[in-house]
Amino acid sequence: MYGFFSYFCTYTSVVMDTKLTLKLDKFVIEQAKEYAASHKRSLSRIIESYLRSLINRDKNEDETGIEISPFVKSMSTGIKIPTDLDYKSEILNHLEDKHK
Repeated sequence: MYGFFSYFCTYTSVVMDTKLTLKLDKFVIEQAKEYAASHKRSLSRIIESYLRSLINRDKNEDETGIEISPFVKSMSTGIKIPTDLDYKSEILNHLEDKHK
């Protein structure tokens, strides 16, 4: 008779979380907790993501000197548009096709 057994391996991450205490307006904390709960994320992870976005934004600004707003970033589709695209002719072609 053959026996089966499971082998579990634990992985310890090198990244260490550190505790941080903040003083914030009570209303802001309550609203932030509701937001976090409604998005099924911890408030700590939301704040960490926000701080990372600030760090990355500053890093990108330093490299290019141009700030891209969060709204514009949210519209990103991942599609690469050629730099030599003649958008006027593309619009004209689209309108001609549309009104045939």
